[in-house]
Amino acid sequence: MPDLTAELIVFCILSCLSAKDVATCKSVCKQWHALLSTPEFQTTHCSRSSLPDNQRTLLARDFDCAIYRMDFQTVDYVLDSIIPYLFGQNTINVAILGHLDGLLCVCLCDTKELFLWNPTTAAYKCLATTNGQGLYEDIADAVGFYSVPSNDYNVLHVKRASGALSAHIYSRHSGRWRNLHFQCDNEYAKRDYYWSPGTVCGNNLYFTVYECWVVGTNVVIGFDTSTEQVIELPFPTVPPSGIF
Repeated sequence: MPDLTAELIVFCILSCLSAKDVATCKSVCKQWHALLSTPEFQTTHCSRSSLPDNQRTLLARDFDCAIYRMDFQTVDYVLDSIIPYLFGQNTINVAILGHLDGLLCVCLCDTKELFLWNPTTAAYKCLATTNGQGLYEDIADAVGFYSVPSNDYNVLHVKRASGALSAHIYSRHSGRWRNLHFQCDNEYAKRDYYWSPGTVCGNNLYFTVYECWVVGTNVVIGFDTSTEQVIELPFPTVPPSGIF
C-alpha cells in the first residue's frame, strides 16, 4: 500500500475530526500546522461539520452554555455537553452578536466588553482596549462579524453617540482596531433608529435599520467587505397594518 500523503491525511481524514481534535493535530509537525491553517481546509472541515449527523445547537444560559445534538427526523434535542463561560470573571449575562465558522462574537453585558470566543476549544480574546474601543452599547451599537480572503476574521463595530456615527474594524490576525470612514446618512445615527446585527451574505454585511415607530423609515445598509464601501438599499414596502 503506497504511503499516504500529508495532504490526503489532512483533507480526507483529519477534516472529519472535531475542531478541538484538529487544534491538537496542529502540534504534530510544521507541515500539518500549515495545511490545517489554510482556508481550503477550513472550508472542507466546515462542509463536513454541516452534515445532519454533526449538527449541534448552542444555547446561551446564565453561567454556562449547553450544546445539544439535533435530530432532524424527530426535532428532538439531546444534551451533548456543558460549556462554562471562561472569560476570567463570574459572567452571568452574555449576548451573542455574531457567529462564523465556529467562532462567536459576544458581549459581556455587565462590562460591555466584546470578545471573540471559540466554545469548542474554550479559547477567547478580549477586544476591548484601554482607550474605549471594543466596548458595546446595547441599542446604540451594531456589530457585524465576517471573514476576508486573507484568512482573517474581522469585526465591524458601528457606534452611535450624540447623533453622530462612527465605525471601527477589528482584525483577528493583527489583534488591533482601526478607524473606518463609514459613509452613511446622519439621520440613521439618531437614537430613533434601531440597527440589527450584521448578516453575512457573500462579500457583504447587511444591517436592517428601521425607525422605532409602528410605521417609519426602513432601509438596509450594505457594507462591501472587500472594498469597505457602504450602500443604502430600499426596504420592501411595509403594509400599514400595525406590523413593526
